[in-house]
Amino acid sequence: MRLAVVSSDGANVDLHLGRGKSVYVYDYEDELNFIEKRDIEIAEDAKHQGGKVISACEDCDVLISVQYGFKSKIKAEDAGIKLVEDEGPIDEVLKRYIDHVNFMKR
Repeated sequence: MRLAVVSSDGANVDLHLGRGKSVYVYDYEDELNFIEKRDIEIAEDAKHQGGKVISACEDCDVLISVQYGFKSKIKAEDAGIKLVEDEGPIDEVLKRYIDHVNFMKR
């Protein structure tokens, strides 16, 4: 499973999806592995930029941000990406999500 988190500093999930200038990508099979940081050109004064972030994460299964809008939800569904809202340290956010997925598989 490929997971992406929206972060301003590489340590915390701390941005709205449409403000995601940087996304950190991880793979999870039996363990979590950092893949890369992706930079996205986001205009400070423009609205509805979640689509740019979603396009940059088309190879991801899950995209986690503090919040996202309705248009982004539709675009993500069309791209086959699950949007998740959470915030906090990246390692804790990813652990919560992975623990949830593993619990639901039981």
